[in-house]
Amino acid sequence: MAGNRRIDRRDFLHTSLLSAAGGALSGSAGASLAANDTADPPGPGSSDLTIRPNAQGTLPAGTIGKLQISRILLGGNLLTHFTHSRDLRYVYTLAAHYNTVAKILETMALAESYGVNTLVIHTAAGVMEFLTRYRYRHGGKMQWIICPTAELDDSLDAYRGQVQQIVQQGVDAIYLWGVRSDQLVARGQIDLMRRAVDLVRDFEVPTGVGAHDLRVVEACEKNKVEPDFYIKTLHHHRYPSAPRPDQIRQVTSEVPGYWCRNPEEVMAFMKDVARPWIAFKVMAAGAIPPRDGFQYAFQSGADHIIAGMFDFEIAEDARIANEVLDKLEGRRRPWRS
Repeated sequence: MAGNRRIDRRDFLHTSLLSAAGGALSGSAGASLAANDTADPPGPGSSDLTIRPNAQGTLPAGTIGKLQISRILLGGNLLTHFTHSRDLRYVYTLAAHYNTVAKILETMALAESYGVNTLVIHTAAGVMEFLTRYRYRHGGKMQWIICPTAELDDSLDAYRGQVQQIVQQGVDAIYLWGVRSDQLVARGQIDLMRRAVDLVRDFEVPTGVGAHDLRVVEACEKNKVEPDFYIKTLHHHRYPSAPRPDQIRQVTSEVPGYWCRNPEEVMAFMKDVARPWIAFKVMAAGAIPPRDGFQYAFQSGADHIIAGMFDFEIAEDARIANEVLDKLEGRRRPWRS
């Protein structure tokens, strides 16, 4: 049954889901999108968005499953206004006023023009609406890697329902949200994590596991959870708001301002992991400059990195990524994608 849904979903979507996409999904981080500017971007014809994939350049790519994925992926947090700005609350409001739906569509089109072909995002309110509008109304080719935010319990009913919905809407890969996987491993619920990963596989899309805590990846490898890829945090601690040694705790979210508790441990363990690794928070939510963050992540073994970018940052970040990858030497891990 899942296979049939996969085969028919794009044709089904084109005729029936555009007006209702995202209506059933919820999430506090992007709640303002639901009430945000819903107009299409201004320009010739007003309702048209000009999308020119690779018009400005290309990026190296790797393969996860059957997907060709650029080494740099567009992060979704800035688009959903969840900026991780520590106690600077005004930044969240600033992002919400800047990244209207029209600006989000423009940002995805610009990213495509520089070779960024994949977006990573969670199911915040309004997200599926702008993603389906971009793809099915404007012809965008951006691939979607999405983590459902539905609660996980033994029945998996809520999670299954959200997975099924985003598969029908056209998702290209799904991963277990790092917030959820951190919680599951901390509670010793490895079997529930395995079931969540396998559930996605039943829908015939690549299935991954996200994590802030290295113990999640360790548990997957030890207990044969076997996702198709990992999305794991990685950044150094050489920035002003980085944690002091006495602040390091087991749960990274307890200390604001960092998301990778011990990068050396992450690098040492991931060196022998054969699955593709997409690194995120490589700039520690804006505290580390792009060149520094990109160089560190690729040098340390990440196969792809997620970069949260406003539209005005995309051209420079794409240029930096190409320069870093072109001159990369002494990488600590074989390319796995």
